[in-house]
Amino acid sequence: MDPVAALEEIAFLLERDRASAFKSKAFRRAADVIRPLAADDVAARVRDGRLQRTKGIGDTTFTVIAQATDGAVPDYLVELRTRTGLSPTGAPTGLRGQLRGDLHSHTDWSDGTTTLEAMAQSATALGLEYLAVTDHSPSLRVANGLSAERLIAQQQVIDDVQAAAGGIRLLHGIEVDILLDGSLDQTPELLDRLDVVVASVHSKLRTEAPEMTKRMLRAIAQPHTNVLGHCTGRLVEGSRGTRPQSTFDAEAVFEACAEHGVAVEINSRPERQDPPDELIRLALDAGCLFSIDSDAHAPGHLTFLELGAARAAANEVPAERIVTTWPVERLLEWTRDR
Repeated sequence: MDPVAALEEIAFLLERDRASAFKSKAFRRAADVIRPLAADDVAARVRDGRLQRTKGIGDTTFTVIAQATDGAVPDYLVELRTRTGLSPTGAPTGLRGQLRGDLHSHTDWSDGTTTLEAMAQSATALGLEYLAVTDHSPSLRVANGLSAERLIAQQQVIDDVQAAAGGIRLLHGIEVDILLDGSLDQTPELLDRLDVVVASVHSKLRTEAPEMTKRMLRAIAQPHTNVLGHCTGRLVEGSRGTRPQSTFDAEAVFEACAEHGVAVEINSRPERQDPPDELIRLALDAGCLFSIDSDAHAPGHLTFLELGAARAAANEVPAERIVTTWPVERLLEWTRDR
């Protein structure tokens, strides 16, 4: 097994398991140490002990590298895969195995923790065919939302990273705030330039149901909206505490999504689990499309897709109704049709 890939995957799984940041960074640091080295050089340094004396390599990371260099899946990686519900081989199974992409991710351009390059590398390592970069829009200042100028600049950086990354397709996107009047928090001209628009409510989540319903319906009817993000805004666990779901006329909202071809996001973050199961089933009955997304703010969060896929499968959502199972050209045809 490639030792760099083993170290990166361990860091992913530790982040997904919400281990301390120090722990996951130790594995990423070790990956960075050996990344520039040829495979034969790594093997030689393992054999003669030089690698174990190298700064940035600890006892555990050395054992992982040594086992991977010998062609084995490291014991620590097998343990983490098993603990997090993956197959010991790491191969995606079930509905997760049918997911081709992720339409909701964040980088350090807004409130993500890592670079665009790191997110692209991680998505590639996980076998994704495409990843939408959807940093926040200007009004979400607490999340360092992108002004029009910064969004334009980011598009050039995405193209540069795409050219260097090779295989994975990076999509220009945004998670745009649904403002109080239901308008989207970016100009139509800039939204026209993007491949994917995820529209989400982040403010005034306790608005009375009639007003919240009007707000969401207007956003869904906007021709640029492709995905309705974490529709209830709830938090069920985690360091931010819990938050009840917003109240709105779910039948009306999901009927509008079905009418306008807007996908309902199944947000895979464990603290969100949004929509709740009963709303997934309601959206399914309404004829909605779905998008299983990680809402990743760090490379390891991309593995949350496993959790979203498990919830979709439990609620019997057909793969064909999940846009992130589609090939990228079909996906882009759908977003452009809006």
